[in-house]
Amino acid sequence: MMKNRRDVALKVKSVDDSGEFEGYGSVFGVKDSYDDIVVKGAFAKSLEEWREKGSYPALLWQHDHSEPIGIYTDIREDDHGLAVKGRLLIDDDPLAKRAHAHMKAGSLSGLSIGYSLPDGYDYDSEKQAFMIRSIDLWEISLVTFPANDEARVQNVKNLILAGETPHESQVERLLRDAGFSRQRAKAFMAQGYKGLIARDANDHDLEEAANQLLKSIKGEAE
Repeated sequence: MMKNRRDVALKVKSVDDSGEFEGYGSVFGVKDSYDDIVVKGAFAKSLEEWREKGSYPALLWQHDHSEPIGIYTDIREDDHGLAVKGRLLIDDDPLAKRAHAHMKAGSLSGLSIGYSLPDGYDYDSEKQAFMIRSIDLWEISLVTFPANDEARVQNVKNLILAGETPHESQVERLLRDAGFSRQRAKAFMAQGYKGLIARDANDHDLEEAANQLLKSIKGEAE
C-alpha cells in the first residue's frame, strides 16, 4: 500500500490559550480538488483500530515524523466529516508554540492527513469523481498551506509504482495544473504531443510544461 497525503483547508472551530483546538480534518460528500469524494464511514475501521491500541494518530508538523508538536485527544466521524480535537504542547515545544500563534492569527491555513487506501477506490462516472470508501489514517499534520498540485503529481506516481494505470481524468488535471487550458489538456489526452502542437505550434511554454510534468512522473516510477 502506498502512503498518500490529503490536504484540506484548516477548519478550526476553536483554539484556546492553552493550545487546545478542535475542527475538521475531512468533509464527507464533497468533491475536492483531487476529484475525490470521501464517503461517510471511510475512517470507521481505522479509528476503531486506533482505539483498540489506546491511542490516536500522531499530530505532526509538515508531515515530519521527527517533529511531533502535540497530541490528539479525540478523533471521530460525525455527519459532517472527520472531527478532531487536539492539544499543542506550547509550554514544552517552541515549534508547537509558533504553530499555535499562527493558528490563532489565522495564518496557518492547512491540515493534511497521511493515509493509505486498503481497498483502493472506485470511479463514479456520473459524479466524475473517485469515491473513497475506506482510509487507513496514519497521521494528521498541520501544514503551512495545502500543496494540492504536488499531491496530485504524487498520487499519479504512486499508482504507477503500484503497477496501476492512472485514470485519464487524473492526468488531465495534472496538465491543467501545469498551465494547460481545459481544451488543450483534452487535445493532449486525445492525441498526445502531436495533437497539441498541431493546435498551437508556437506555444513552446505549454509543451515544455507537459514535458517537465511527465518526466517528473516517469522519473520516480522507474
